[in-house]
Amino acid sequence: MTEEEIPDYNIFMMCERLNEEALSQLKSEYYFRNCRPNELQIWKAFPFDSETVPTEYEDFMNQIINDSYGSDMKTFFSNTIFVCNKDDKPIATCSHWKAYGKFNSIHWLKTIKEYEGQCLGRAVLSEIMKSFSSDDFPIYLHTQPGSFRAVKLYADFGFKLLKGGQIGHRPNELEKCLPILREFIPKKDFEKLEIVDTPQHFIKLVENETTIQF
Repeated sequence: MTEEEIPDYNIFMMCERLNEEALSQLKSEYYFRNCRPNELQIWKAFPFDSETVPTEYEDFMNQIINDSYGSDMKTFFSNTIFVCNKDDKPIATCSHWKAYGKFNSIHWLKTIKEYEGQCLGRAVLSEIMKSFSSDDFPIYLHTQPGSFRAVKLYADFGFKLLKGGQIGHRPNELEKCLPILREFIPKKDFEKLEIVDTPQHFIKLVENETTIQF
């Protein structure tokens, strides 16, 4: 299996306490700022390593925005951080969101390909995670096995893989994902991944939700 062939199975992770040893600082040639309202198209294009959203994904991204953030775009922009270069070009991003108004979640961690390998993802995730107080935990996220580098990064910060249970309207497909993660994540890092049961109270919290907010 090549990286491009990895299927989009569902992975869910939970962080009950931040591992502060994972935090890092942003390199001096870059800086943080919030996403601006006139940059929504830039943000939408991030997952595709493109300056524009591919036509076949435009409706999907618009639906994500409507379902998750549409009722409070002001908060979306204040919760969405860009890493920018000296030309003020956004080159990495991460967001956080109170999903369904019930729990904190991490969204859309992404570095554009030409800037990968400079620890920008770790830096922007650090900026987000430092903003939470102890009362904001646990924090949840959804990802896919194709984001195996991010899975390793999340684990560094204290996120654990969740097993078992239908989570909202999506199946938890960890069992299908583990062989893929084992193949693509370095052995020493894969062996550090922690797996815990999905808390029953969390399953109940989202069991009637039909939209994607994390």
